[in-house]
Amino acid sequence: MTSLFSAERSLLPMQSPSSFSEASRPFLTWQRILDWAQEHYRCRTFSKDERIPARPGLLYLVQRGAIRMVGTAQVSATASQLTSRRINRTPEEAFLGFVGAGQPFEIVAQSPFTLQAYAHVDQTAVLWMYWHDLDNWPHFRREVMDAFRYQHQRKLLWLSALGQRRTIDRLLGFLTLLIEEYGEPAMSETDPDVIRGYCLPFPLTHAQIGSAIGSTRVTVTRLMGKLRQRGLILTQGDNLICLPAESINRAS
Repeated sequence: MTSLFSAERSLLPMQSPSSFSEASRPFLTWQRILDWAQEHYRCRTFSKDERIPARPGLLYLVQRGAIRMVGTAQVSATASQLTSRRINRTPEEAFLGFVGAGQPFEIVAQSPFTLQAYAHVDQTAVLWMYWHDLDNWPHFRREVMDAFRYQHQRKLLWLSALGQRRTIDRLLGFLTLLIEEYGEPAMSETDPDVIRGYCLPFPLTHAQIGSAIGSTRVTVTRLMGKLRQRGLILTQGDNLICLPAESINRAS
């Protein structure tokens, strides 16, 4: 996957073991986009868990940090559907994935479904523009479209993982896809030259994982313990989730 913002190392997407090779783009192009966003007040930095005030019709670009996408749906197929409509219930949010630094995203509005974007880490910087603003940077427009095509391909893999019958298989498939895309090398404590595995660079709660795979926090906690006992996942630092290096190598 080619980074949209590969001019500066600090603006690159988090590197995964399965990343595509990155082509450098002129620093001047990215700097012009940053200058344009600042001039038109189209950039902002968010705190952890702060909601991004996104709206349909705009293109958003993650300059730094990570965005957590969640969705809600006001649908019901139960016998008490008519009754439930009279009750103000807070719909449950489902975790839909991350958008890393250097990647675009947009918000789609289609009732009864709602999408929201949240800063997953502190100092997450986002800029936004209308689609026609991309006419100023034709090459950048192509990179944006390539990024959305890549995201679509990843979502198909995501659906494949979530289609597994057993919850533990959905859990492992989900973690594998996330770490393949966003994982960073974790070095061995005994030999700093040996890669122990690949870890998510930010925390993910068991409740968020449960909402993504159609399970509960309690079940995810129990199954995570089983996966650790089998050596299929590792933890490092502040409970960051890792996959052993050999698992990533087999999946690549």
